[in-house]
Amino acid sequence: MKVPKRLQPLVDDGLIEAVESQLMSGKEAQVYVVLSQGERRCAKVFKEAKKRSFKQAVQYQEGRRERNSRRSRAMAKKTRYGQKEQEQAWLNAEVDALYRLAAADVRVPQPFGFIDGVLLMEMISDAEGLTAPRLDDVTLSPGQAREYYAKIIRDIVKMLCAGLVHGDLSEFNVLLAADGPVIIDLPQAVDAAGNNSAEMMFERDVDNMRRYFGRFAPELLTTDYGKEIWALYEAGELHPESQLTGCFEHDTGSVDVAELMSVIDDVREEEAHRLRLLNRGDEPGVEEAAAEWHESQRQR
Repeated sequence: MKVPKRLQPLVDDGLIEAVESQLMSGKEAQVYVVLSQGERRCAKVFKEAKKRSFKQAVQYQEGRRERNSRRSRAMAKKTRYGQKEQEQAWLNAEVDALYRLAAADVRVPQPFGFIDGVLLMEMISDAEGLTAPRLDDVTLSPGQAREYYAKIIRDIVKMLCAGLVHGDLSEFNVLLAADGPVIIDLPQAVDAAGNNSAEMMFERDVDNMRRYFGRFAPELLTTDYGKEIWALYEAGELHPESQLTGCFEHDTGSVDVAELMSVIDDVREEEAHRLRLLNRGDEPGVEEAAAEWHESQRQR
């Protein structure tokens, strides 16, 4: 096929020997099957920001670290330079995530380089050597569903141990390769420790997988790996080989409303007492006012 304009510089530099076909066109990028270094690989050509339908939501970018202070200030001020750098940072996120997760033994496409907005990576194939289908395009036996679900959960654990949450995981961005599920599409991956929405996104990712595999093995619908894994992570007890049960004991204890209201009333009275002292010109510090209030309560 004719070489796309965005791939021509890589052909000129000898990084790509030939472009065989277009594999897919999505909201973020177009993917081509290419010949590179004598192997069939994929070239993911990211679309320009104005042409993409997936927005760079602040929710996903929260917690991403920018080491260059000048670049960080420009991005915050949304200058032309800052917007350009923010776009580059967004594109680099998937590349960084792929290298990071591959090193953590998560089954993702192996990256081979990122040049001028084009990501060269492993082409994922099925058992017949053809392009691997998405999970959404396959029908599984109950046994396959249980096996692949267990593998996905294990990769999700490894991913979290590496400090990342996919953020958009579903049957639409998992390929079924000859060796099992392969997680793809990671530009929106979030920092597990630095993003306030990480827990919500993590549980959503796990629930998406539970619902998908539960179509073929209904007993999987009763599992609750999301909350179990996150609880271990928050406690600092999660590691790649953590033994999981798929169960989570939810806190069903009732709240003592009377006790809660009593605490709230005490805080209100304490603050009112402090304000009375301020109004008469005593100007007490917070600690002094609190001590005086508590003494008055003790003497009642």
